[in-house]
Amino acid sequence: MARLRDCLLRLTVTIRSLLFWSLVYCYCGLCASIYLLKLLWSIGKGPAQTFRRVAREHPPACLNDPSLGTHCYVRIKDSGLRFHYVAAGERGKPLMLLLHGFPEFWYSWRHQLREFKSEYRVVALDLRGYGETDAPIHRENYKLDCLITDIKDILDSLGYSKCVLIGHDWGGMIAWLIAICYPEMVMKLIVINFPHPNVFTEYILRHPAQLFKSSHYYFFQIPWFPEFMFSINDFKALKHLFTSHSTGIGRKGCRLTTEDLEAYIYVFSQPGALSGPINHYRNIFSCLPLKHHMVTIPTLLLWGEKDAFMEVEMAEVTKIYVKNYFRLTILSEVSHWLQQEQPDIVNKLIWTFLKEETRKKD
Repeated sequence: MARLRDCLLRLTVTIRSLLFWSLVYCYCGLCASIYLLKLLWSIGKGPAQTFRRVAREHPPACLNDPSLGTHCYVRIKDSGLRFHYVAAGERGKPLMLLLHGFPEFWYSWRHQLREFKSEYRVVALDLRGYGETDAPIHRENYKLDCLITDIKDILDSLGYSKCVLIGHDWGGMIAWLIAICYPEMVMKLIVINFPHPNVFTEYILRHPAQLFKSSHYYFFQIPWFPEFMFSINDFKALKHLFTSHSTGIGRKGCRLTTEDLEAYIYVFSQPGALSGPINHYRNIFSCLPLKHHMVTIPTLLLWGEKDAFMEVEMAEVTKIYVKNYFRLTILSEVSHWLQQEQPDIVNKLIWTFLKEETRKKD
């Protein structure tokens, strides 16, 4: 009887795995077909405009604004990769490490670099493959294990054993994983608009609406075509993400200035600059769900209710995975780009969380 049970269990796991990967590949094909139709439509309307690209040789002045901090580099011994980061605040102060999302880079934390440097050594990192950080060629170099190890090694290289860890979007995913795998490294965890990884994987399989909102995860599994689609029409897709009514910054607060937007276009228009960021997504389905998933760090989760990519219900479910103090704040009428759109409110909420005494759950 026990042997039969084991066989049935293995069969169930195999069937679920086959169904999961069938879903992944079918949805990849569907997304590729939709984007191919968009490409053909764009070429039909104006081939010259579709393949137009403005040369950008010099960074906009905002990327060298001294009020944001100092540009620094650190080379990690084990991987040999050189990481770029911008640091503000005095050395020796407690470390606040900021992890950006997609398609962003260190500059998405400009408001926080200015705000928290009075009491912290604030470090806004360019993740592996982004901006001025080295970008390995092969997709295998972007597995979640590699991304987690990067953060651990960077802390060591900066001379810290602990930090306040803040992550947004994909950086939020990495922040959750660091808190799970290396809880001794995190004093407090702050995540913006990304649920616990297990909540994400379980929710997406049960809710077609979230599957649709996460279509880019599936589209990015395809080689080179996503990078090409982002670059046509002089990076129109990238501009649309940050400025459109449905997905952009500025529903109820700060909008990107022309110079801010140009900073994003400049960084991602450099040769090969899109492959590294998109490679982050090309390993995700083989790494989730997690075997170990409980978070034992005091945690603040901030969420924009009008996030076009993540359903707000996932934020509520996340609390079951945090076996410590957990606070969730949902901001109404605010988009996915929370820390850029409502920096004053976000900074105030972070200050409150950092200064309050938190007690572990019973």
